[in-house]
Amino acid sequence: MTRILVTGSTGFIGGALCTALVEKGYSVRAFHRASSNLTVLKDLPVEHFIGDLTHPDSLQAALKGIDAVFHTAALLGNTTDIKQYYAITVKGTRAVLDAALQTGVQRVVHTSSIAALGVPYSPSEMYAPQQSPVMNEHSTWNIKPVYWPYGYSKYLAELEIQKAVASGLDVVIVNPSYVVGPGDIYRIKDSPLVRFSKNEVPFIPTGGVNIVHIQDVVNGHLAALEYGKQGERYILANENLTFKSMFQKFSDFSYVPIPKITLSGRIVRPMVKPLQLLRSIIDLPVPVELIRYAGYGFYVSNLKSIRDLHFTYQYTADDAIRDAFEWFQKNSQI
Repeated sequence: MTRILVTGSTGFIGGALCTALVEKGYSVRAFHRASSNLTVLKDLPVEHFIGDLTHPDSLQAALKGIDAVFHTAALLGNTTDIKQYYAITVKGTRAVLDAALQTGVQRVVHTSSIAALGVPYSPSEMYAPQQSPVMNEHSTWNIKPVYWPYGYSKYLAELEIQKAVASGLDVVIVNPSYVVGPGDIYRIKDSPLVRFSKNEVPFIPTGGVNIVHIQDVVNGHLAALEYGKQGERYILANENLTFKSMFQKFSDFSYVPIPKITLSGRIVRPMVKPLQLLRSIIDLPVPVELIRYAGYGFYVSNLKSIRDLHFTYQYTADDAIRDAFEWFQKNSQI
């Protein structure tokens, strides 16, 4: 039986991945901190291994006897501390890869993000996704690190992957888009869907995003384990939607009317500097730094994952939003 270690095992993607691996008969070792919330691992027959990405010795011990690793752990949140992102997301990834090389792990699947692709070269504003620039696996980082510390850390982590591949390690990268679905315990209060359902979204921004169901992301990870090519990246994404279309879907399930005001990115983008000064007293649904890209369409292509991973996306954006809405309802958030 293949033994698999999952870092970030208590997170949204990591926890769902552990569940799927157990269901498929794999022996799963869940790597997490002693202080981690174990809700997503509740009742799962996994081996718990206490450790920390910033303590390489714990990784050496965790990887003994392991055949494959899903590295989903990274620093999330809205912090602007680039050093903190570097310590956890970049150096942590480096530590996982070094330990995998030293312990003879056969394959690593690294969970990156479309954030590592940088940003589109121009705003989409009111254009439909079909008329807007679309990013793919050849897109690369193209903005100042301070403009998006999280995205920059994911980009740097991918550079660590390429160094490890050059050293002989078999690593595959997957880049999920905006992952939606049941079980997102860390965004249970600030999810855009929750905030919309509580009438906390006063306007519709221009631009858009790609939505993918958590189960498709999990299945994409499993396909990458089996079919991914060493050193390659695969975008896991499904439907490109304008924010207006996304909010309309939110409205369809929550019965909360969509905002009547549409706010152009051209108006919002110049406000990033004053908002940075007021971040401590203004509750925004996204990191202040991303206001700089209001009006941009973060649209991506999933053709490579379909072709090379022999993968079919099973869930629509409606499925993802409905499943997330019902889960949030069950957990008394909306």
